[in-house]
Amino acid sequence: MSFLFKSSNGATTEKNLTLEEQQEKINDLRKELGEHSSEEIQDFLSDASCLRFLRARNWNVQKASKMMKSAVKWRVSYMPQKINWDDIAHEAETGKIYRADYKDKHGRTVLVLRPGLENTTSGKGQIKYLVYCLEKAIMNLTEDQEKMVWLTDFQSWTLGSTPLKVTRETVNVLQDCYPERLGLAILYNPPRIFESFWKIVKPFLDHETYKKVKFVYSSDKESQKIMADVFDLDKLDSAFGGRNPATFEYNSYAERMRADDIKMGSSFKSNGITLPQDHSHVSADKEANGGDSDASRALKMGKLD
Repeated sequence: MSFLFKSSNGATTEKNLTLEEQQEKINDLRKELGEHSSEEIQDFLSDASCLRFLRARNWNVQKASKMMKSAVKWRVSYMPQKINWDDIAHEAETGKIYRADYKDKHGRTVLVLRPGLENTTSGKGQIKYLVYCLEKAIMNLTEDQEKMVWLTDFQSWTLGSTPLKVTRETVNVLQDCYPERLGLAILYNPPRIFESFWKIVKPFLDHETYKKVKFVYSSDKESQKIMADVFDLDKLDSAFGGRNPATFEYNSYAERMRADDIKMGSSFKSNGITLPQDHSHVSADKEANGGDSDASRALKMGKLD
């Protein structure tokens, strides 16, 4: 039961739940959720996943059940596992979001975000690419790790780079559909003008997500210690104070992502899960391009341009 968590000093998790009590909560949540006919959703409803939703709702079974049912509706409608590289390749051309080829010192997958390099105007397409990146980041986690790190580089960022509606939906997707997946979010060298944007964004964040956000400045030695504590500086991009001069290269990244697509398909097959055929992709495209769905209603997401 490695998915049951102890703190680093060996004590039980928050609220002093023992491992046995955690398992009881999982069992109670399963009773609330009931059975699901989709094998892919059955795989999603693993004990580890149940535990993440329970922690996100402070071990309240009813609240966790409501949250998880909404996430299931979203996955059934949006089919994030069905998005492949060719669907979103154009969104990735500038390297506005990409998975780093290194992990942090805790073995967490690292997503690099460069919102100043936004290259499209479709909010739906941008969210679709984010979801693709989240799915692939999770797929590349080691067995003993379930969280990722977001590294945000504000070079070239302006207030117009990140529409508020896209920001709100990004937060909704992360918190409602991927709870307890974010371990740390580093905002690196945000410009002064970001302060006004941050004041608007903060209310969208739940308390636990807010605690994971750290502001780091290259001119501040104290905040730079965060980077040294979290990352191997020989691997970390030079843009974040590391010693790795490598930059995003689209063609080589495309090869990595196509390999991930194949790997994900193989993983589902090995678990006895058959992904929908191409004609089923219409449902995901409909949702991604404005079709009404249980997911959009469940998440109460605003309509994007």
